[in-house]
Amino acid sequence: MSFEFKTPDLCDRHGDQVQVVLPMFRHFGGRRRLCGPMVTVRCPADNSVVRRCIDEPGDGRVLVVDGGGWQGHALLGGRLAMKAAAGGWAGILVHGCVRDVEEIAAADIGVMALASHPRRTEKRGLGERDVVVAFAGCLFEPGHYLYADEDGIVIAAAPLLP
Repeated sequence: MSFEFKTPDLCDRHGDQVQVVLPMFRHFGGRRRLCGPMVTVRCPADNSVVRRCIDEPGDGRVLVVDGGGWQGHALLGGRLAMKAAAGGWAGILVHGCVRDVEEIAAADIGVMALASHPRRTEKRGLGERDVVVAFAGCLFEPGHYLYADEDGIVIAAAPLLP
């Protein structure tokens, strides 16, 4: 699915209605532009909840994963990115690391993260879903909308595109 928007234009048009995420994320996925309503996950050292979310149909949503910014392991790998793309997820934003970057780059999905790291997480079933998470100077609320492109990431409470 292709969307026509530019985050600078969204900022200019919608001013105080948007939050702008601090510029700390890199693109890893096959798409450079992504948008959709957010599903949020807080999972500092375990991607079990991420996997459960990706097992569901994405329906054009964006999965926001708050890993606390920890860079000692990856919360998303190539197989999960491919599965998310096949399942209709628009994108994944990881406040942490990813791995298998070549596979993620080949997936038809937007993936942004702080960095890559070769170590996987432990699977202990820990984490929370559909909670408000805060990082990069913004609040990420379930059901709010995320827009990302090469210029940055913008969040809004309501859809900004027709």
